[in-house]
Amino acid sequence: MKYCNVTIDGVKINVPDDMMILDAAKQAGIIVPTLCHLKGISATGACRVCIVETGGGKVQTACSFPVAEGMMVKTNTPKIREMRKTILEMIIANHNAECTTCVRSQSCELQSLAMIYGIEDSHFKKKFNQEPVDMSSATIVRDQSKCILCGRCVSVCNGVQNIGALGFIGRSIDMHVGLAYEHQLSESTCINCGQCIVNCPVGALKERDYLSEVQLALDDPTFTVVVQTAPAVRAALGEVFGLPMGTPVTGKMVASLKRLGFDYVFDTDFAADVCIMEEGTELLNRIRAGAHLPMITSCSPGWVKYAETFYPELLPHMSSCKSPQNMMGALLKSHFAEIKGIDPAKMIVVSVMPCTAKKFEVERQELEVDGIRDVDFSITTRELGRLIKKAGIDFKYLNDEKFDDFYGDSTGAAVIFGATGGVMEAALRTVADIINGNDLKEIEYTVVRGIQGVKEAKVQVTPDFTAKIAVAHGGKNMHFVMDKLAKGELSDYHFIELMACPGGCVNGGGQPIVDAKAKMHIDLRVERAKALYHEDSNILHYRKSHHNPSVMKLYETYLDAPNSHKAHHLLHTSYQRRD
Repeated sequence: MKYCNVTIDGVKINVPDDMMILDAAKQAGIIVPTLCHLKGISATGACRVCIVETGGGKVQTACSFPVAEGMMVKTNTPKIREMRKTILEMIIANHNAECTTCVRSQSCELQSLAMIYGIEDSHFKKKFNQEPVDMSSATIVRDQSKCILCGRCVSVCNGVQNIGALGFIGRSIDMHVGLAYEHQLSESTCINCGQCIVNCPVGALKERDYLSEVQLALDDPTFTVVVQTAPAVRAALGEVFGLPMGTPVTGKMVASLKRLGFDYVFDTDFAADVCIMEEGTELLNRIRAGAHLPMITSCSPGWVKYAETFYPELLPHMSSCKSPQNMMGALLKSHFAEIKGIDPAKMIVVSVMPCTAKKFEVERQELEVDGIRDVDFSITTRELGRLIKKAGIDFKYLNDEKFDDFYGDSTGAAVIFGATGGVMEAALRTVADIINGNDLKEIEYTVVRGIQGVKEAKVQVTPDFTAKIAVAHGGKNMHFVMDKLAKGELSDYHFIELMACPGGCVNGGGQPIVDAKAKMHIDLRVERAKALYHEDSNILHYRKSHHNPSVMKLYETYLDAPNSHKAHHLLHTSYQRRD
């Protein structure tokens, strides 16, 4: 690799000669503003906010223009400041700036830049897209009046997720972001992952908000309202209240949910342990029968819809297990309701998830038992943060509290579900013990950890059996694996874990918004995952799903055995072709 000497605002640095000015400036400790840039994903220069001077009065976009030997870059001249201010005013003129009522107020990148550059009003005539708000999806709301044509959602949907639901339509002043044939989201190939939301710099995309419905249920004494929280939520909720990224806030989260008035607060990790018992047994049965291998995980609803839409012919490879969210709901409205003498029809189950696709999953026709929906409402980590703030709860100063008994028990295997590779590792811990017939001490399968897009490995389970496995996260990587499977190249594999969101649930579409500037310095997938692996290795007493005493009691007293007739009735499902 060749290097070159560059001077940026008087700071001399030596950087690779293919580096963009934006990255070189960061290395020099200088922040160049941008609205369209996404690290490693998009460097189109579409917003023009990152302009800099490169000598001789020439102006270039820092995100898309490379450095060169001897280049003198100035990022903060009067000319550049004035040009940036004018560009921002033009963007604001085409943006519905209803900031006080926008869900992204105080976390909006355009709003932040407007404050930095002292913009009090735009000198340009206000004209923004008047297209009606698209409320057709159960998960994502599109408000074109707020779109600033930065293209981030298009880049993520196409370049990262490989879905292609969103794209640019029209030319010149008629250009806008839309869907094929100007369809609505519900009519598109959208898999509801919400990656467009967490990468949008403004409020043009947001999740469907169900807080009003949840609040009505909490205020109605005729209902028993139960809440369950996914593992990745505890790794990110603290960010909403100003805590450092990766701070585990399990105890404070539980305390806040109890103060909000939920009758019972349970951990979805319990159902993740049940899921491993069901999924592990299903995998062993398939290996023994030599049928429909490799088996693929089914806990990511974005991935499930992706499979139904793009690879319906491969659906027999999917595990029939419901996701932990819906396993938990089914158990609450059957076993728990029976124990407590509660009418299932008068029980409301709310899930708190890092995932927008869970809202879609809740509405799936297949996910009910005897006419009773598994889960009634799914809200995101962001929505829970807003609910806590609205109640006036001082989150940072809460004393830690514990989940309610029985369904509060969980293991380290369950908590790592929130990171890519976590489901695979959890399954291996249990399957390896079952096959070997003893309690193995080596339980950390680090080969499946990390944020590498696709991981393929061989794991020596017994002297006579080696499991061939694969792990992938993000739509583009799922496409790579599924194409190999469709071509018969993975026919000798046993188990595949696929997650729709890059990095897994810790980077789900319902997690707190992190602006592009912060993402240039940290990898949130890594930082949030640390919180989960910390709980697994340092906090939780049990680290294998089949060691969870409450799960074992559940099977002994209610479900009989993993994959039993009763377990299938409550905890398993089917899929539908969407091609």
